[in-house]
Amino acid sequence: MSHSFEIEKTCPQTGARAGLLTTTHGVVPTPAFMPVGSQATVKALTPDDVRDVGTRILLSNAYHLYLRPGVDVIEKMGGLHRFMGWDGPILTDSGGYQIFSLASLRRVDDQGVVFRSHIDGSEHSLTPEGAVHLQQRLGADIVMALDECPPYTIERRRVREAMERTHRWAAKCRKVEARQDQQLFGIVQGGVFADLRRESADYLTSLGFAGYAIGGLCLGETKKETLAMVEETVACLPGDRPRYLMGVGSPEDLVENVARGVDLFDSALPTRTARNGALFAAAGRLNIRNAGYKGLDQAIDVACDCYTCQRFSVAYLNHLFKSKELLAYRLATIHNLRFIMRLMEGMRQAIVRGSFDDFQREFLANYRTTDEDVRLAQKQRWLERSVRVRDEGDGPEDSGVIA
Repeated sequence: MSHSFEIEKTCPQTGARAGLLTTTHGVVPTPAFMPVGSQATVKALTPDDVRDVGTRILLSNAYHLYLRPGVDVIEKMGGLHRFMGWDGPILTDSGGYQIFSLASLRRVDDQGVVFRSHIDGSEHSLTPEGAVHLQQRLGADIVMALDECPPYTIERRRVREAMERTHRWAAKCRKVEARQDQQLFGIVQGGVFADLRRESADYLTSLGFAGYAIGGLCLGETKKETLAMVEETVACLPGDRPRYLMGVGSPEDLVENVARGVDLFDSALPTRTARNGALFAAAGRLNIRNAGYKGLDQAIDVACDCYTCQRFSVAYLNHLFKSKELLAYRLATIHNLRFIMRLMEGMRQAIVRGSFDDFQREFLANYRTTDEDVRLAQKQRWLERSVRVRDEGDGPEDSGVIA
């Protein structure tokens, strides 16, 4: 078998874990963050850029690749790794979140989903078994079961229906003949209802997946609700399997959820906010377009070792964004991803040293976060605008910046 998961150290005060996730294409030290490359590219970066910032595993999306360029094309080219020029581990999302974001463009039953492409309106169908087969053909190291991701705003009855359908689909996915070089993860649903989260986790663990994702969060609920649901779910998951919280990427959220025993994360947030001029620094986000940075001859973050901070000033980045130069997006994305990777590396080292609780306390005391009311309002506006598929390039998710 080409894959395994080993826990090296656990923080007794918090439950944070340092581990090693072994895949066919390499070993991933955890906790780890996966940059989003939905369409076989992390926007604005080359694979070498992605590797140089410290990335050990990245995420791509079966929905997008199925529609364009098509799984046949990628398979003919030798699989997703060769197609995109990335030789490290890849996790592919089944596309359930994107499909259910289509709202009026799809219909769903226990057999699967019939949906219309957000690109040309053509009709397609996807079954749970088909979602696994597509990802197998792509050749990802970790593949996800198809799930139904309900909106945050719907009533409990509808959340339960989506959860139970996710369970039936998970059982079908589990029966698909597995490739020995791939790991199949199940996805826990249940909205913001603690008893449903526990029920979902208990059922999915009975199916014996290689790992477990926590889905259906960060869709408009408060951070307090998110953290509570993560705690409820993690408590029901087996300690010897990786835990993956989907769609979380802000620095403070990464720290809080590592503290709750989560091992893997993904989000378009660091790359999307970079392209919007919101850059991570030790004290919080800064808006690089602000006039105060026009003549500032220093790095974004003096402690950062990324290519951008080592070579260019804040004044230069301000100029690039003001002039709408394409280089702005590459340099900003390199920095934001390196900031996140340094954060993950720092947390892992603290866990191994036995000082994670001090690390968490110090980081959260010094890092200024986006105001909760502002964040929720921005999130709601973005969700309302996302009538079509929520691609990484569509609109700012939580794009608030600190001046």
